[in-house]
Amino acid sequence: MAVDLLLGLQWGDEGKGKIVDVFTSKYDIIARFQGGPNAGHTLVFNGRKHVLHTIPSGIFHDDTVNLVGNGVVIDPVIFKKELDKLDEQNVDYKKSLCISRKAHIILPTHRLLDAASEASKGKAKIGSTLKGIGPTYMDKTGRNGIRVGDIELADWKDKYRALADKHEAMIAFYNVDIQYDLDELEADFFDAIETLKSLKFIDSEEFIHQAQASGKSILAEGAQGSLLDIDFGTYPFVTSSNTTAAGACTGLGVAPNQIGEVFGIFKAYTTRVGSGPFPTELFDKDGETMAKVGNEFGATTGRPRRCGWLDLVALRYACQVNGVTQLIMMKGDVLSGFKTLKVCTAYKYKGEEITHLPYNIEEENVTPIYTEVKGWAADLTGMTEASQLPENLNAYVEFLEKELNIPITIVSVGPDRKQTIVRKTV
Repeated sequence: MAVDLLLGLQWGDEGKGKIVDVFTSKYDIIARFQGGPNAGHTLVFNGRKHVLHTIPSGIFHDDTVNLVGNGVVIDPVIFKKELDKLDEQNVDYKKSLCISRKAHIILPTHRLLDAASEASKGKAKIGSTLKGIGPTYMDKTGRNGIRVGDIELADWKDKYRALADKHEAMIAFYNVDIQYDLDELEADFFDAIETLKSLKFIDSEEFIHQAQASGKSILAEGAQGSLLDIDFGTYPFVTSSNTTAAGACTGLGVAPNQIGEVFGIFKAYTTRVGSGPFPTELFDKDGETMAKVGNEFGATTGRPRRCGWLDLVALRYACQVNGVTQLIMMKGDVLSGFKTLKVCTAYKYKGEEITHLPYNIEEENVTPIYTEVKGWAADLTGMTEASQLPENLNAYVEFLEKELNIPITIVSVGPDRKQTIVRKTV
């Protein structure tokens, strides 16, 4: 069985958690393959909102295995808080949740390093979530990291102490005012490690291989978005992992020729959290309306999201890099009420009109070129069938399909799992 992928195509926050939850009934295994608790996947069902950070979004389905893959970095303290919330809802996660022994662990000093590094940058800060993600991936690539499998070893605390001491020396090097009580942080950390030990640790690449061989269906759940990819995103304003399709191969141990459908998720407009270039960003009432109606605040940080018109140059680029086979458009309901919508179909780049994403999309180099389309005024949130969608919304979707040459198979019209309309099947 091929492994299907579900990826965000913008700067994250596209609504991946909801669609994974909707799709889970079709899959035996849901697997996270990169990122850490800097992700916030929001699910809404039965009148209740659920936010997950590291745990895969299939956890609320009893018959689905949820795998945290080797490409993920895990903060045991945050992970324990997620488990505590699942306990409150009587979710039997111990039978369905498993963790790769090769996944790296975020130490308390990783978070402190993150804060010290960001503080040292001043106005040049990248907008880190301060969750310790970057320093953890740095230790991973520097071959210093501590992995989940290490905590099964008798002497793992010696390795922990050596790395934490190294981190404290690095924090001092930054020479910024970071106040912390490491003893208190470590008490919470080691308590959370004991909770982590109560879960099932696996050799995940072998697990995935055997699952494929036995015909199990697998969906790989991406975190963040393609434009935050460490290689192909708007560097340096990116995350520290590969958020694109290739990241699923390295983050789960899946061979490239074993990838099946690639579901790409995008908003009907564009948002971004934190610093970095954003060609179609709006600073007027239209942007304010998108933010207010769309409730555009980060699920993890609570930070307000920057809003702008849909950028097809960037979206086309993300589709190409990921090999997207089906598109899913989120938050169509948020654009209801706009008389006219704008779509960026090209850039004016250094005096030339281009339709590809160039190396640098800073404001001084790029000016968006817009195509205007008619808006719609209908309330979409109660609609359940594609035949109910307004004519102008259908025209908008068809325009995007033609520009991208990829079918848009699903349109989301609200945050609840029931507010998901299938337009077509392929």
